[in-house]
Amino acid sequence: MMSSISVEDIFSKKFSTVAENDTLSKCLDLFKKEMPPVLAVLDDKGKYVGVIARRWVIRSRLDPATTKVRTLMRPAPKVSLDFSLSKVAKLIIESGIRQLPVFEKNKLVGFVTDENIIHGAVTQEWGKTAIEKIMTKAPHTIEANRSVGAVLSLFREQGISHVPVIEEGKLAGIISIQDVLEHVFQPQRRQTLGEIVGEKVPLISVSAKGIMRKPVISVSPETSLRKAEKKMHDFDISCLVVMANEKLVGIATKLDFLEPISQMEKAKRKLAIQFGVKGIAMNPDQQGFMMDEFDSFARKYQDALESGTLFVYIKTHGASRKGIPLIHCRLQLKTMKGAFFSSGEGWGVESTFRVALDRLDRRLLRSKELSYNPTYARAYLRKMGIPEEEL
Repeated sequence: MMSSISVEDIFSKKFSTVAENDTLSKCLDLFKKEMPPVLAVLDDKGKYVGVIARRWVIRSRLDPATTKVRTLMRPAPKVSLDFSLSKVAKLIIESGIRQLPVFEKNKLVGFVTDENIIHGAVTQEWGKTAIEKIMTKAPHTIEANRSVGAVLSLFREQGISHVPVIEEGKLAGIISIQDVLEHVFQPQRRQTLGEIVGEKVPLISVSAKGIMRKPVISVSPETSLRKAEKKMHDFDISCLVVMANEKLVGIATKLDFLEPISQMEKAKRKLAIQFGVKGIAMNPDQQGFMMDEFDSFARKYQDALESGTLFVYIKTHGASRKGIPLIHCRLQLKTMKGAFFSSGEGWGVESTFRVALDRLDRRLLRSKELSYNPTYARAYLRKMGIPEEEL
């Protein structure tokens, strides 16, 4: 997990700005000179009002000399310094904006990018995961002689942003949505790349081979996410092709990295647990066992009980058998629906806690607070070994 890393550890304090009344030409100049991922847009009072990205300008096909920045700028989710990587990854995916503004006390202090998030995540334990765990398997491909128009159709129909190009059964190159934007949507100009020569060629009918990038940067399925991310950074690319035995088996884009990161933040548990221990030193394995048991218990009841805390009181009577102490465990569950109690006594921490938790489970299932709910009524019958048809 990545609980130790927040936006404050990874964001960039350097950013460029334009005024909402500036023309798109100024944006293009800044994108060319400074290569920022996005520009922060300010109003006439110098206050932040949104962002503008290079690809939006290119895709618009508007006259940059006369079109104002405010025409294309967009609001972006604001990020605080204490936001987790998981939370920001989710915001990037939901907004479709890959660079988000970072604020401290209502002041714009920088930007956090999808690359920042991915790099921060792979420096943690998760970075040891093999890329095959997150890659898109059996990706869509396109033949080298198909048109750029066919590539665009594939992007639109499948909702993808990269497609490997196949020629004579082998991987020949790769095309991204950015490649299409640069060669199709940008103002027409003389081209000398691949099969494109001059301005008379209708670019939409040029073959995929004419705009594809090669050689393709690839990794094996066993490559760690940490090494894969470094390769993407070193080659300044947004997609890796995954090859096994010279065969294409998958691709991994920045989005493929972001999606699992966005799911790593644990939902706040509605039911919490607190321990009170006397006369015995619990080791990490014992406490971990009880936490796992409680997690299953909490998932079962948290919707019905809404919120609450389970207080666990454990003590030893001093007696032992074969080195295993005699344990008394008392459970007190305080919730929005009332308080519930149970206890257990036995040899050893784990087994005694399980007995006490099982008794608490039974009391909850037969309580008037839950008896009205058919789901819990059936669960009680099963636990008591009574066939449901005998109800």
